[in-house]
Amino acid sequence: MKNIAKTAVILSLIILSASCMPRKKLSYFNDFNELAEPAVNPRIQKVIMPFDRLYIRILSIEPQINEIFNAGSTEMRFASSATGLIGYLVDEAGNINFPFVGDINVGSLTTSQAADKIQEALSEYVGKTSVTVKYIDNRVTVMGEVLRSGVYNFSQDKITVYEALGLGGGLSRYGDRKNIILIRNENNKIMQYKLNLSNSKITSKDYYYIIPNDILIVEPLKAISTSYSNITYTTILSSITTLIAILLFTGVNF
Repeated sequence: MKNIAKTAVILSLIILSASCMPRKKLSYFNDFNELAEPAVNPRIQKVIMPFDRLYIRILSIEPQINEIFNAGSTEMRFASSATGLIGYLVDEAGNINFPFVGDINVGSLTTSQAADKIQEALSEYVGKTSVTVKYIDNRVTVMGEVLRSGVYNFSQDKITVYEALGLGGGLSRYGDRKNIILIRNENNKIMQYKLNLSNSKITSKDYYYIIPNDILIVEPLKAISTSYSNITYTTILSSITTLIAILLFTGVNF
């Protein structure tokens, strides 16, 4: 009977050890102690792309001008549910339809360049104005082995990959930090990149910054399937071990 109990305990320890994750697989920046100098990755301002959402505000000393251009037609705008601001949706060709002016192409421009172009277009109709252009309702999709999968809004033109994953609560216990897939639309092509968050060199890569409409998919560790199945085996074996211990304690002989 003692041999049976000893065997059950040994099998339990084997299964439990197999289900444990090495610390290295659960850590970020495993090469932190090897860093020689800070990474260089200048944050370049994002350019406007199709399906971006823009908040545009016209300021003038004439109240009527402000009312006309900052109210506008609802057919030309959309309501942002995330911020409550009213804005313009950039179409496939990079245009926005602006009241009284018509289509203005702002594709591949920064927000400051777009503001200058809109101001120039308005100069034919009204006097001196000031134009503000900002991104609103930017979205990133976070899926896979994170605590909260979903579509999340952010107000910046771009955020870091760590900030994006943080919106989803961070990686779960079984998220593979070396195997995160980034899906991005670039020049009408769906591009896929594999990100390794355990390597500090990611901070110098272009895809370190997440832009609107990106999709992040955190793949599970290879051991996750066996880990889940081990939960069942461990429960059964633990029950058997407990039963044997009780029988030994009560003095039952076999």
